[in-house]
Amino acid sequence: MYKKFIKRGLDIVLSTVGIIAFAIPMGIIALAIKADSKGPVFFKQKRVGLNKEHFEILKFRTMYTDTPKDVPTHELSDPQKWITKVGGVLRKTSLDELPQLFNIFKGEMSIIGPRPASWNQFDLIDERDKYGANGVRPGLTGLAQISGRDELEIPVKAQLDGEYVEKMSFAEYLDEHNGDVEDANDALGTFTPTSTTVVETSTCISFLAKASITSFFLSFFIFPCKSPTFTCSGKICDSSFA
Repeated sequence: MYKKFIKRGLDIVLSTVGIIAFAIPMGIIALAIKADSKGPVFFKQKRVGLNKEHFEILKFRTMYTDTPKDVPTHELSDPQKWITKVGGVLRKTSLDELPQLFNIFKGEMSIIGPRPASWNQFDLIDERDKYGANGVRPGLTGLAQISGRDELEIPVKAQLDGEYVEKMSFAEYLDEHNGDVEDANDALGTFTPTSTTVVETSTCISFLAKASITSFFLSFFIFPCKSPTFTCSGKICDSSFA
């Protein structure tokens, strides 16, 4: 019940609210991307979803259009040379992931879950199979994501994804049995249907705060402040903006 109805329902509600709330910040980010470099605003890539079915993940473009395709950023020889100025800001704040709210709304992703692997990351996909982590919807953020992202070795990343799946299954068990499990909180930590609702909601609020602040500063990138200059001829001076 938890995975099929509560979690999915929460994803629909939060993604809908997020798309509306983030509309203006996403518009500013889109303008900044167009002002910074040539190419489309969005970047699409084939990723692995629920039960290893492929889908197209949506992101804000953070790299130049001639960047090698289907290669994870950390595997590029010199990643920084391919990242645009605005892209660097978006990556540091994780705001390049915002368009994935549409993937969540469509049911291809969830707010929280294992990050979707690229279709050709076979080592990660195979490792996740050991822990059943390919049997849940991938997420906007997840346990492995907040524990080190690309710095983690693949076996460690897959193990953390499996830990999330295990705890989510236990949360569903608690939900179906009205929480009638001895020492449930000790066995599960703080991961329950209620706590995961709080985490998913706080994740959206955190993204909204970062998007608002970042888009405010990016607006100066799009519309830089102009300083006045003065030209004088005899006793008459004329002011203009450079």
